[in-house]
Amino acid sequence: MSVDQPSPRPGSGSTPATADHRLPGNRRLFMKLAVVAVAMFGFGYAMVPFYNAICRATGLRDIDRPDRIVNTQVDATRSVRIEFDTNLRNMPWKFRALQESTDVHPGAVTQVLFEVVNESDHAVTGQAIPSYGPQFAGQYFHKLDCFCFKRQTLAPGETRKMPVVFVVDPKLPQQVSTITLSYTFFEVEGNGNG
Repeated sequence: MSVDQPSPRPGSGSTPATADHRLPGNRRLFMKLAVVAVAMFGFGYAMVPFYNAICRATGLRDIDRPDRIVNTQVDATRSVRIEFDTNLRNMPWKFRALQESTDVHPGAVTQVLFEVVNESDHAVTGQAIPSYGPQFAGQYFHKLDCFCFKRQTLAPGETRKMPVVFVVDPKLPQQVSTITLSYTFFEVEGNGNG
């Protein structure tokens, strides 16, 4: 005696025809997601030359790594005055250059010191952002070492002396006799280099 198995109801999802019916929708979704992924990759890839073009146009560069030196031959026939300016944005610190200015020969490696003091009763982390006057001079001012490459965290009452080592490119236009290097410290979250 055999027992009859009930046949599957139409639309119950257990028939092969129903599984095949979902396949075109899955393919369409996969194709849409693949197009979005390719577009996102292309956008990210295109951002690199776009970013470089913006940096060239504005005179900005990466502040988190040393600048590449093209020519370090010293031009002893010429002197450029470098003036230092320091600023704070809503921070409980004192910040100053230990010298107001220095005269350098283009191509000569120079070091200057800055001093920062945390006048608060708690640790504070700051990030210094450099700017130049005239603005285009930034492309001729190459920092080899700078406290601006990393966040700085100062303990309560801590005083720190921080160096900047730089070279002025000998290709600096002759009419430029003074460059102002200005640093502005902003308070940021997180730990610095201690």
